[in-house]
Amino acid sequence: MTDLKAQRRMASDVLDVGKSRIWFDPEEQAEIAEAITREDIRELVDQGTIRVEDAKSNSKGRARERAEKRAYGHRKGPGSRKGKAGGRKNKKDEWVSRIRAQRRRLKELRDDGPLTPTQYRTLYNKASGGEFDSVDRLESYIKNNYDVEI
Repeated sequence: MTDLKAQRRMASDVLDVGKSRIWFDPEEQAEIAEAITREDIRELVDQGTIRVEDAKSNSKGRARERAEKRAYGHRKGPGSRKGKAGGRKNKKDEWVSRIRAQRRRLKELRDDGPLTPTQYRTLYNKASGGEFDSVDRLESYIKNNYDVEI
């Protein structure tokens, strides 16, 4: 077996790829061994005696499988998590959904009659200030502080 290191190095330089991606035709080794100039290498490339192999890369099959499972909510347990809870749930989004629910409930109570517009406005401002954690807390506050049946 002939030593084709020099030819492999020249071919990788001519084709602008790494040495591991150069393929030599095993039937034409003698002819490749005679190629001592870059021009000779270029001719062999044109003949198809020397080729560039595709780059080897990691298979995405397993990654796709994991992504598919995660879409169903699997593989998301506490052992798979890194970082704080805030990295997974956005505080602003939580606030927005909470305040919208409270404001919706306040509007229902105002429109259905139990709350006067003045009481509604006071409670609306308190909710905006973050006084109530949830709709439940809002309702219990109304029951305790206003003579209103919900």
